[in-house]
Amino acid sequence: MENNLLIAMTWFILALAASLISIRIGVSVALVEILVGTLGGNFIGLHPNDWINVLAGFGSVVLTFLAGAELDPKVLRRKWRESLGIGFASFFAPFLGAMAYAYWIAGWSPEASQIAGIALSTTSVAVVYAVMIERGYNQTELGQVILAACFITDLGTVLALGLLFASYDRWLLVFVVVLALSLWLLPRTTPWIFARMRSHISEPETKYLLVVLFGLGALSMAAKSEAVLPAYLIGMVLAPVFLANRTLAQRLRVMTFTLLTPFYFLKAGALVNLPAVTTGAALIGVFLAVKIGAKFIGVWPLTHFFRFGRREGMYTTLLMSTGLTFGTISSLYGLTNHLIDQSQYTVLVTVVILTAVVPTFFAERWFDPNGKTANEEQASMKSPQQKLESAAPVLKKGES
Repeated sequence: MENNLLIAMTWFILALAASLISIRIGVSVALVEILVGTLGGNFIGLHPNDWINVLAGFGSVVLTFLAGAELDPKVLRRKWRESLGIGFASFFAPFLGAMAYAYWIAGWSPEASQIAGIALSTTSVAVVYAVMIERGYNQTELGQVILAACFITDLGTVLALGLLFASYDRWLLVFVVVLALSLWLLPRTTPWIFARMRSHISEPETKYLLVVLFGLGALSMAAKSEAVLPAYLIGMVLAPVFLANRTLAQRLRVMTFTLLTPFYFLKAGALVNLPAVTTGAALIGVFLAVKIGAKFIGVWPLTHFFRFGRREGMYTTLLMSTGLTFGTISSLYGLTNHLIDQSQYTVLVTVVILTAVVPTFFAERWFDPNGKTANEEQASMKSPQQKLESAAPVLKKGES
């Protein structure tokens, strides 16, 4: 019989160690948790069981919801060109590049090549959001544009997976109809519900949100989609509610980063099999270069076109090069449905996890705009006409 408390203690010891290392070296805790999970999975037998998988799944859903809820509609309306342009380029360039390499050079089947393109086209909302929160950029215009572009990229990933491989049955129709109704009704009904629940020690508002997220997530899985997609969309439409209720957002954030996301990021690292990585090292290195290179080809010129500063442009490009949630989901979908084999799965998952580590490390170490104030960051993203105007920025770092 498993000693679940001993297992939980082991995982939280690793999570605590990751937090202390993160504080010490100044790197995102999500990144350190992935690396610690890799060491744990290969040297101390750290492997997720059923309840850890459940907690990790909950963590990805709630974290994705929170990322969507951080998007300020005012900034998105003003910066829709940057968000759409960077988001679409961030999806299409690596999707086409990785798919072409897998099919024409690596010799993979058409279906396996499509899975490779989808898995390597993603940008990790989980990693980017964790970095934004730690650095405080979630409340700056730069952070808002990056988060919005992440959404566009991953929306392209989900749509590609659905269009190429989904089962077009009644469950998919039910899911689309229910999701559309939810996106229309929730912004209108949630403020009314919150006003009558009011703050209470039993946290009814939090439980209400979890019911909505897990209910739509269950329906999306029945339709052979993924629970993180409705979570992100619901977060976006409820963003005004959360901007007006920062206390609720803070409580959800504390719960998520303390209890749920350590399991998610540690599990992601524990999935890496170092002997298999050694065997496929050459192919892994090429796919990693293809993804990051394609992201740079697609995103970096646009950051100059939209007049980002040099550091902000490189920082944005590197963060858009990350991958984790949708990349591992797409790879696992391919393995489960026999579209790729175990060795191809290992290659793709390893590349996905490396993209969560390598670009994030370089972005935080050498291109973090942390030396500038929020006003300076916003000024670097304004058009020449806006720079001539004397109006104060709409959103400053630290404001709610």
